Amino acid sequence: MAIYFDEHDCEPTNPEEQYRQNALPELARCRSLMQGLDIDSGAFHLSDWDQHLPSPAAKTAVQTLPVVVISPEQAGLKCPVCLLEFEEQETVREMPCKHLFHSSCILPWLRKANSCPLCRLELPTDNPEYEEFKTDKDKRKQREHRLEYLHVAMYT
Repeated sequence: MAIYFDEHDCEPTNPEEQYRQNALPELARCRSLMQGLDIDSGAFHLSDWDQHLPSPAAKTAVQTLPVVVISPEQAGLKCPVCLLEFEEQETVREMPCKHLFHSSCILPWLRKANSCPLCRLELPTDNPEYEEFKTDKDKRKQREHRLEYLHVAMYT
């Protein structure tokens, strides 16, 4: 391998450094290639993505989250956001999915998103369009589940 570098009058490079040097031009090249392609995205449109991003959790849902006092058995568990251990008798917020968080960790999250950071269980929002989107999405899932069940029942 040393002969190659001698013949070409160059020095070997650190692979990580080489990656950093090539990352931006590579990204630009991929982007230009993607813009030239006609990709069939089916029923999905980028504008739909922007309209259906999760809304902040409803203020009433956030205000009604139970405040829980950490028991001796729960002491030592970690907050999934900051990874600090809960201390006995500390007060924390409990999500409907039963995950526990420090108030200072979960409240800023819920001002931007309506779901549990761990399991993505969604809280209600104050956005009627997003709530309608969620309802439609649930109906589609139920329909797919019923069709799958019917298919299995017919062929087994």
